[in-house]
Amino acid sequence: MVETSQKAAVLGWPIQHSRSPLIHNYWLKTYGIVGSYEKIAVDPKNFETFIRSMPDLGFIGANLTIPHKEAIFALADEVDHVASTIGAANTIWWDKGKLHATNTDVTGFMTNLKRSAPDWDKHNGCVAVIGAGGAARGIVYGLLQAGVEEVRIFNRTRERGIELSHRFDVRVKVEDWDNRNQRLADCHTLVNTTSLGMEGNPPLDIDLTQLGQDAVVVDIVYSPLKTPLLAQARKMDLVTVDGLGMLLHQAAPGFTKWFGRRPGITADLRALVVSDLTS
Repeated sequence: MVETSQKAAVLGWPIQHSRSPLIHNYWLKTYGIVGSYEKIAVDPKNFETFIRSMPDLGFIGANLTIPHKEAIFALADEVDHVASTIGAANTIWWDKGKLHATNTDVTGFMTNLKRSAPDWDKHNGCVAVIGAGGAARGIVYGLLQAGVEEVRIFNRTRERGIELSHRFDVRVKVEDWDNRNQRLADCHTLVNTTSLGMEGNPPLDIDLTQLGQDAVVVDIVYSPLKTPLLAQARKMDLVTVDGLGMLLHQAAPGFTKWFGRRPGITADLRALVVSDLTS
C-alpha cells in the first residue's frame, strides 16, 4: 500500500527569508515520513481565498507569519485559549472539516529562554519588551504566565503598546519610546520582538548600560544570529539568547499536529540551519 503524502506550508508576505521548510523537511526525512513542507507567498488580499482552497490542494495545515497571524481569526472555526488571549495565531490545521488555530510562539519563546538562560527569572522582577506586534503578544503572555512582576513595553507607536497592554493585566506597563534607555534600570531581562537588527533592516537603537550586570538580553531575530543588539550585550558580558532556538521550538508542536510525531530539537538540526544562515 502506497502511503499518502501529507503537505504543510508556511504562509507569509514576504516569505523568502523563512527557514521553516529547512526545519520541517529535515524532520520528515529523519523520521521517514512521506510528506512535504514549503513556503508560499500569500498576498493579504488573497489570504481568505487561499486558506479556503488549501484542503482541496492537499494541505493538512500551515504556519502563519507576518502579516497573517491576526487575519486567520475571521476564518478559523476553532481558536484555542492561548491564541484568543494573545490575539494572534501562527499554527493552523484541519480536523474533521474544521479549521483550528493556536499560537506556538509562547511555547517556543519560553522553552528557548529557559534552556538558554536557566537563571533568567531569578530576580522575578521587571522585563523590558521592545515592540508591540504579534510576536510581542505571545512573548508577553508567556512572561506573565511565568510570574514576571512587571513587563515594560517600549514601542515607537505608543498607541500600539497601549492596545497590547489592554489584552493583559496591570503588570503590563507602556513606556515612552524616548525613555527606553533610562527606563531599563531595574529590568533583569530585555527582549527585542521587532525586526530591527534583521538583515536589511536598521539596528535597534538602544543603550544597554542601565541593565544590571547579570541581565539577560534576548533577540528573536535569527538572521543574522548575532544581531547588533546581541553584539552590544556580549561586549558587556551579559547573557544573550538568539532567536534560532525560538524558531526551532515553536515549529515542533505544528509538526506533531500535522505529521503525528513529536520531533527532537537536536544539535544537528541547529547546525543545519546555522550553516544555511551563514552560507
